[in-house]
Amino acid sequence: MNNEKIYKMSFLKLYPLYIAKAEKKGRTKKEVDEIIYWLTGYDEPTFVKQMDREVNVETFFNEAPNFNEKTNLITGVICGVRIEEITDPLMKRIRYLDKLIDELAKGKSLEKILRK
Repeated sequence: MNNEKIYKMSFLKLYPLYIAKAEKKGRTKKEVDEIIYWLTGYDEPTFVKQMDREVNVETFFNEAPNFNEKTNLITGVICGVRIEEITDPLMKRIRYLDKLIDELAKGKSLEKILRK
């Protein structure tokens, strides 16, 4: 897989896909945002600023203010790859978010998704 293509993709284009996946299963944009904020340390103003800047995926994750320390609790398979086996730190961060949104779409409670 060409990771560079994913890294250079605009996060602004990816974000609506996360929302659509969640809403298709009866979840909300607010829940998607809460997951993103929990994972990355962004709050609404800093997140909106990143969206306004139209940063790419690489910049979005690399500039995350406080990546959550509980990410080691996020395990399992996403896109056919076991998260625990991903060695590229940036790809691992991307897949963490993919996994959390997937859990949301599968009906898991927000409390469990946020590893509380």
